[in-house]
Amino acid sequence: MSIFSRQRETEVFDAATTVIDDITGDYALDVTHTRLGFSARHAMVTTVRGGFNTFEGTAHIDAANPAASKVDLRIETASISTGVADRDGHLRSADFFDVENYPTITFVSTSVERDGADWTVTGDLTIKDVTKPVTIEFEQTGSAKDPFGNTRIGFEGGTAISRKDWGLTWNAALETGGVLVSDKVKLEFDVSAIKVEDAQA
Repeated sequence: MSIFSRQRETEVFDAATTVIDDITGDYALDVTHTRLGFSARHAMVTTVRGGFNTFEGTAHIDAANPAASKVDLRIETASISTGVADRDGHLRSADFFDVENYPTITFVSTSVERDGADWTVTGDLTIKDVTKPVTIEFEQTGSAKDPFGNTRIGFEGGTAISRKDWGLTWNAALETGGVLVSDKVKLEFDVSAIKVEDAQA
C-alpha cells in the first residue's frame, strides 16, 4: 500500500450536522467558505486544478416544492487562479476567457429537482458570449446554526463540460500525439450558504 493510500484512509472528516429539518428560505453564498473549482488534463499525463476567487451567488430553496427553487451565480473571470501566474495570465487572455471583453461568467437555474439529500440543478451557463444548458448534481452535506447565529447549509456537487461548446478552443499539439489541454473540464463545487434573514439580523 502506498503512502498516499494510507493518507487517504486516515484523512476522514467529522460527520456533518444535518439538524435543520426545513432548509426552505433565501440564501447567499458565503464566499469565504465556498470553492468554485475546475480541473483539466494537461499534456495527457496529469491534472491541473484551479478555481475562481471572486464571485457572488444567491439561492431560493423550497424544500417542499423543489421546482420553485432557483439559483443565480456571477463569477469574475479575472479572478481565475491555478497557482501559476503565467498560466493564469494565459487563461485570462483572448486565447481563453478574454477577461477584458467578457468580465463575468454567469449561471442562472432553469429547473431544480430533489431526491432526498440529492439535488439536480439545471441552468444556463454563459461564458464569453455563449450560453448553454448545464446540469449539476449536488448532495446536501449539512445544515447547522453556526456560533454567530447564522443558519448555514452545505452542498457538494460537480459536472463535466466540453470547453469547446463555449468557444474555448485554444490548444497545442504534442509531438508524441494528443494535445496540451483536455477539452473535457470537470467543474467542482463546495458550497456554504447563509440564510439571508439571519445574515441581516
